[in-house]
Amino acid sequence: MKPAQIVTLFERFQAANPEPRSELDYSTPFELLVAVVLSAQATDAGVNKATRPLFAVANTPQALLDLGEDRLRDAISSIGLYRNKAKNIIAACRILLERYGGEVPHDREALESLPGVGRKTANVVLNVAFGEDTIAVDTHIFRVANRLGLAPGRTPAEVEAGLDKVVPARFRHHAHHWLILHGRYVCKARKPECWRCGLADLCPYRPKTPAPQ
Repeated sequence: MKPAQIVTLFERFQAANPEPRSELDYSTPFELLVAVVLSAQATDAGVNKATRPLFAVANTPQALLDLGEDRLRDAISSIGLYRNKAKNIIAACRILLERYGGEVPHDREALESLPGVGRKTANVVLNVAFGEDTIAVDTHIFRVANRLGLAPGRTPAEVEAGLDKVVPARFRHHAHHWLILHGRYVCKARKPECWRCGLADLCPYRPKTPAPQ
């Protein structure tokens, strides 16, 4: 994709949705961290359904430790991989209390040292909680970046590196949300809704999906 086309693409995203937001419910960096860990292989709606009652009774590292792994596991049992996620979250809570005074660190290396936190999760926290211009490449962004020819890559790391190079600075902060929402609601995995895509004229993906009859 040519630089002028990339600018046009993000200008259209911006015009349609000037201030995109995460669809995860959270009120603190810690709640966001827990929600993003839970969102792996799960929908944001499913995570929100579990975290609303959970955060009402335990939304700090100490409160979750006091709740205990068994009760946390029960609270998130509707989410995929909940047993391992509960184990990781409890372990992360201990580290946050022991090393960071119960606060979520504003540091990539520190975030990625927490159980259950990889590069994608760290990027989301850095972007959403701390305002950094990071781009977290999930399955939606990986698909969209490849289909558009925006940042082709064989791995999420390659796509992230490509996006870092081509996304203009003025669009960097919101690029993650624009791309993920586009992949979630328009450029879907099995059947992209090309007939209602505002980027169709810029997109080389073929064949374009026709409107349903």
